[in-house]
Amino acid sequence: MKRPSPLALFATLSRLPFGRELFSRGVCRTAPYFGSIRPLVTELRVGRCEARLDNRRSVQNHIGTVHAIAMCNLCELVAGLLIEATLPASLRWIPKGMTVRYLRKADTDLHAVLEWQLLLPADFKGDVVLPVQVFDSRQQCVMEADISMYVSPRR
Repeated sequence: MKRPSPLALFATLSRLPFGRELFSRGVCRTAPYFGSIRPLVTELRVGRCEARLDNRRSVQNHIGTVHAIAMCNLCELVAGLLIEATLPASLRWIPKGMTVRYLRKADTDLHAVLEWQLLLPADFKGDVVLPVQVFDSRQQCVMEADISMYVSPRR
């Protein structure tokens, strides 16, 4: 039996009360490490993914701001969801690397945004880079991440 696509699942669940929370929890059950930041996926459509992270003690560093690795985790979540939702079924992906730029202290709740419109042929093999931005509640960009994904045909 074929699994529903993340796009279809998000579209269905997001119409329901607490549907985005259910979708986000499901993502964290599939990839448990994401659960450490308790993300909320707020948007997932072709070409765009957005998720939130609440600034709470469990994601903070010693100076009371959101820890850099928590932000990296949020970026990888957004990138993984978008590429999974965007690629043709004939392709698979795996994270290959991440380059990050910390621009200012992350002392509020955060949201990560990725917009990506690249269309890949069904037999593509190679690297793609997904640019993610993380914003604070003042709409200031606190971090940028370029996430490299290796894409190849499914066996």
